Amino acid sequence: MRAIKEVVVVEGRYDKNALSQVVDAVILETAGFGLFNDKQKQHLLRTMAEKRGLIVLTDTDGAGFVIRNFIKGCVDPAYVKHAYIPDLYGKERRKKAPSKEGKLGVEGMRPETLLAALERAGATFLDAETDARAADPIRKADLYLLGLSGKQGSREARKRLLQQLCLPERLTADSLLDVLNALMSREEFFSLVKDLPR
Repeated sequence: MRAIKEVVVVEGRYDKNALSQVVDAVILETAGFGLFNDKQKQHLLRTMAEKRGLIVLTDTDGAGFVIRNFIKGCVDPAYVKHAYIPDLYGKERRKKAPSKEGKLGVEGMRPETLLAALERAGATFLDAETDARAADPIRKADLYLLGLSGKQGSREARKRLLQQLCLPERLTADSLLDVLNALMSREEFFSLVKDLPR
């Protein structure tokens, strides 16, 4: 598994599952066309793009290109790379029938195909020595100790943190952890939380 600096944007959870078995990266879902009306998620994409850069990896069908073009319009193109999978026809194992256009999506691609698409897009591959944050990441235990996960009132505390960071309120504790590690160091996080109203 290879680590990638950029945040990878995919359409849905099955795409995310397939990709997370190939690369170690922050992977965000658009929820298909749900992105179009979700101002918080659009803001999150812009924030992540400025901090880490984005790689857009959508299906090659019409819907995938509509989503890709929407992202081009709402995120500064200077921070965005585009990865393209090949047009392969067939159906994903979990589906009863092929898609409308008969093409395999991201979830149906072989791992080496996904990795090649990211390489062609210019993904920044990291090793353990080049990513300082990987050495001391924010951990789930930190969220627990700070009352942001697994305790009474955690949901409200997490909501205050999300509001302060202008992040979508529906982020789960696991997704929040990915986003926090992409946006800041562990030291910056503890400094931020120290000043958070209780």
